[in-house]
Amino acid sequence: MKKLLLTSALTLSTLSFAQIDFKSTRFGVTAGGNYSRVRNAHNPSGPKYAFQGGALALIPIGKSNQFYLQPEVVYYGAGETGKDKDAKGKDGYDAVYGNNYLSVPIYFKGYFSEAESEFFGMIGPRFNFLMSQNVKNAPVGRPYYDPDYVVTDSKYPAGVSGKAASFNFALGLGIGYSYKRQLEVALKYDLGLSDTYPDLAKDIGGTNKGKSEQVISLSLSYIFK
Repeated sequence: MKKLLLTSALTLSTLSFAQIDFKSTRFGVTAGGNYSRVRNAHNPSGPKYAFQGGALALIPIGKSNQFYLQPEVVYYGAGETGKDKDAKGKDGYDAVYGNNYLSVPIYFKGYFSEAESEFFGMIGPRFNFLMSQNVKNAPVGRPYYDPDYVVTDSKYPAGVSGKAASFNFALGLGIGYSYKRQLEVALKYDLGLSDTYPDLAKDIGGTNKGKSEQVISLSLSYIFK
């Protein structure tokens, strides 16, 4: 973890001294699918599949045709599912915890060579701003997992809430392939670094371990000339 953070910090520091050519910026669109889970949150839990889509900018760094800054603005779905495998009938549940974000990743992007069609790597911070939260079939024993539920019963811990944080932060890593620097496919992993559900730690038996979203995505982008 520390090595990844240090690498990201050094990369961003280097960018501040690099020659960024804003005049040669190209724009594009991107879309794909997300596979997400939340660490240490709802138990038992499983993956949630969601969509992402938006726009990007490709900004050259230096005089070569190899290094770029790639900021994006995308709609970004994440979260997880919960399923009680032991309970049956009315006591069982099949919950869905969905979080939708306006996400702003800022990647340092490097192609492996200056060839028109080539592999590339990406690293950079991702800033997620919560747009909406949807919870379906919250377990009966933990109704406060629903962000709209107000705790009024003394049998539930005071202050506990399943409401997601309005902002979270992640470190994005990715690798992909570019066809003629226009059509690109990328596999990305977003390592969540902030607590998605900070008030769940107030649950009885709750843990103070970070409840961070971890997301793997596959995206397809088209960059206009």
